[in-house]
Amino acid sequence: MDEPTDGRGRDSTSRVVRHPHSFKMKRSVQRGMFEKVLVANRGEIAVRVMRACEELGVGTVAVYSEADKHSGHVRYADEAYNVGPARAADSYNDGEAVIEAARKAGADAIHPGYGFMAENADFAARVEETDDITWVGPASEAMERLGEKTHARQVMQEADVPIVPGTTESVEDPEEIREFGEEHGFPVLIKAEGGGGGMGQEVVESPEDAEEALETAQREGEAYFSNASVYLERFLDNARHVEVQIIADKHGNVRHVGERDCSLQRRQQKVIEEGPSPALTDELREQIRNAARRGADVGDYYNAGTFEFLVEDEQRNDEGLLDADTDFFFLEVNTRIQVEHTVSEELTDIDLVKWQIRVAAGQELTFEQDDVELEGHAMEFRINAENAADDFAPATGGEFEIYDPPGGIGVRVDDAPRQGDELVTDYDSMIAKLITWGEDREECIARGKRALADYDIQGFPTIIPFHRLMLTDDPFIEGRHTTKYIDDDLDPERIDAAQERWGTEPAPADDEDEDEEVVEREFTVEVNGKRFQVNLEERGAPAIPVGDVDVGGDGASRPGPGRPDSNGDSGGGGGAAAEGEEIAAEMQGTILEVNVAEGDEVGASDVLCVLEAMKMENDVVAERGGTVTHVGVSEGESVDMGDTLFVLD
Repeated sequence: MDEPTDGRGRDSTSRVVRHPHSFKMKRSVQRGMFEKVLVANRGEIAVRVMRACEELGVGTVAVYSEADKHSGHVRYADEAYNVGPARAADSYNDGEAVIEAARKAGADAIHPGYGFMAENADFAARVEETDDITWVGPASEAMERLGEKTHARQVMQEADVPIVPGTTESVEDPEEIREFGEEHGFPVLIKAEGGGGGMGQEVVESPEDAEEALETAQREGEAYFSNASVYLERFLDNARHVEVQIIADKHGNVRHVGERDCSLQRRQQKVIEEGPSPALTDELREQIRNAARRGADVGDYYNAGTFEFLVEDEQRNDEGLLDADTDFFFLEVNTRIQVEHTVSEELTDIDLVKWQIRVAAGQELTFEQDDVELEGHAMEFRINAENAADDFAPATGGEFEIYDPPGGIGVRVDDAPRQGDELVTDYDSMIAKLITWGEDREECIARGKRALADYDIQGFPTIIPFHRLMLTDDPFIEGRHTTKYIDDDLDPERIDAAQERWGTEPAPADDEDEDEEVVEREFTVEVNGKRFQVNLEERGAPAIPVGDVDVGGDGASRPGPGRPDSNGDSGGGGGAAAEGEEIAAEMQGTILEVNVAEGDEVGASDVLCVLEAMKMENDVVAERGGTVTHVGVSEGESVDMGDTLFVLD
């Protein structure tokens, strides 16, 4: 058996094998800088943070779930620790497990990336209270003030920043929604206090919709952000989404690095982001930028953050732009690095992630506001494993049979996967980000067209065809789209045609026999939760039928994910213990709500449970009436496609 691989997945034949604790001696660590940062995230953002750490001379530690055992961020890190099963609540959102991994690794800082616990003020406070570990982000008190939406609205009022008419206290009764609608008009928007990414948001079109919408928003808030509190806003029917990137240090210096336009959205989830906004005059964009700086000052905010605004798109000037007298309203603060931070980096050549780490280490910003210059135009395309022609349904599985990202001048790709990787479908559907830059918007779009055409991903559907469509779409090209454009105005038949023209289908399985005289095997071994890779060559014998091996502190070998235990039970929501008609999960996801119990009588089309997959709620319904004889899932449980959920007799 060969020696373990190093953190980049190089095998022993390269003879580049390092003891994990020797890595920091091989780097030149900047003065006043951390020695080792644990990245409490996964995928492309984890790799993005690790790259910044490497350039700063800082060692990196990954955490991973069972589902991510072979994922790209684990390969990239110097060290990696298993923090639990696939379900995010039991791994990436398990604060104690993440902090314990940092202790084991000897990390002196934790960077949360975005999503998961990045905006969890309680977790940030726990890190702050942990000896010898620093939180790379704003202070937990500032996260409490600005991260929870109703608190943020109060702070913005103090900073003389206009806010959307709405409540500054949480709402618990549907009658409050009806009263608000009567005063401000319908539709009304319900928003989760700790929300983001479009989750926990429900549009209430009429008083009759209030109760169901409130329940849904509260349920999503609890499921995704561990916070069921919601508040109300007047729904702006024709608006652009414009946000300002802030970076501030602990010495009182606050800088903005320009605005981004994120108006192309689907169900309140951003799809393409760009900067600067193509719809604003310079006078209006400066007003919005200054409003963000005032908010950061009053909120006593440091580190990276994004102040989001809605700009009413009702009347444009003779040049087709929104002028200085246009109304704009504060929306929310994202107290973390944003997915689309790359746009601002391309426009300013300021590495925001490096500055996050420097600020957390106590360093002072070295540039003034007047030094920040935005040059050219940049766009970010989220590369999601979704089929836009199927209502953006997420892929339920697959392999990166071909993964060939684009390059060239003005093209950047932030990713983690490599060709041959399995697609992990337990989490967000975004697998990479493509960013293009040009001297102006026209050149940026031209480079986007080239790069998207060159981006070859095969094995499952992606939304690359949709992006290619948008770069030929007149309203988008002219910068006249609003946040409702995709949902309300874009012809679905055009999306279908784009998918048919540019989409790819998974390649058929290769049934050809392979030479088995020499079989190369890669094993993942865990010792006390720490991950090692071992390569083994088997000559003149059948392949050893062994999967991933988990060796705990007691030396016991444990079955890997999805493998039967000694009792033959594969776990999860798999087998059913009763006879009858099985109702199985049609996709991988998380059970948000179970509406029936064993013995209940149900009718055709009754909702048995609510299954969340890739930020979309799906009702699982009975196709016929009958008696529920088996319930195989519970609220909060993760399920795989094909798992038995219920049995009807």
